[in-house]
Amino acid sequence: MRAQFDFKASSSWGVLRRTPQTPRSSRRSESVAPRRSFRWVVLCGSVSLWLIIGGLALGGCRQDMHDAPRYEAYEGSEFFGDGRSMRPQVAGTVARGQLREDSAMFAGKTGAAFVTGNPIPVTLQLVHRGRQRFDIFCAPCHARSGQGNGIVVRRGFRAPSSLHVDRLRAQPDGYFFDVITNGFGAMPDYAAQIPVADRWAIVAYIRALQLSQHAPAAGLSSRAQERIRAASMPQGAAAAGSGAAPPMPDGTAAAPPAGHQP
Repeated sequence: MRAQFDFKASSSWGVLRRTPQTPRSSRRSESVAPRRSFRWVVLCGSVSLWLIIGGLALGGCRQDMHDAPRYEAYEGSEFFGDGRSMRPQVAGTVARGQLREDSAMFAGKTGAAFVTGNPIPVTLQLVHRGRQRFDIFCAPCHARSGQGNGIVVRRGFRAPSSLHVDRLRAQPDGYFFDVITNGFGAMPDYAAQIPVADRWAIVAYIRALQLSQHAPAAGLSSRAQERIRAASMPQGAAAAGSGAAPPMPDGTAAAPPAGHQP
């Protein structure tokens, strides 16, 4: 500690007295203390102000905003004459995205007649999509093969017609679309469960199923015809040296072997 010497007058002689001086660290702490106190005051004041604002905001949010008057689905109403809170579509209007002018696409008909072809181009991807939808919605009754012996039929439900009978093979594509859309006999409609594009995909797959069981032999390759003919002929019954190909199982004439001249 440094000392300061000053001269103090006394009664008869001067006395050089040693007066202690305040250390620098003490002076620094004395100057910093008021600033720290001011910061704490400001901080506490800010926190208190935000707490007050938050309290006022929470107090202003009443439960009335959550309990605003509204109608639940299918709830009755005394305001409307018919007593329904859910209002019907305004007559003469069409909701966005529901303008269905293409009758062939959305009804499967042209006028009163069913369309004969699929309005969506039939691709392998479409057939795969149709198979997926068929297995989900149709196979429980019709079976995956389309024979009409699905799992629910084996549990006692009414059996539907096989998709491979002549009557259904002769029906146009629009007929199947209409049955899926509106139902037929004991079969309910699936318009709400299956979108329009998926219905046409199912129709494409039904045609593939029918073709798999009734493919004309004339449309097969020569190698496929030979395999079918060999499988259908009794063993040892092959005609020797006749040179004529035996008929196919469906009664159609098979293509002659390559290089054969009748």
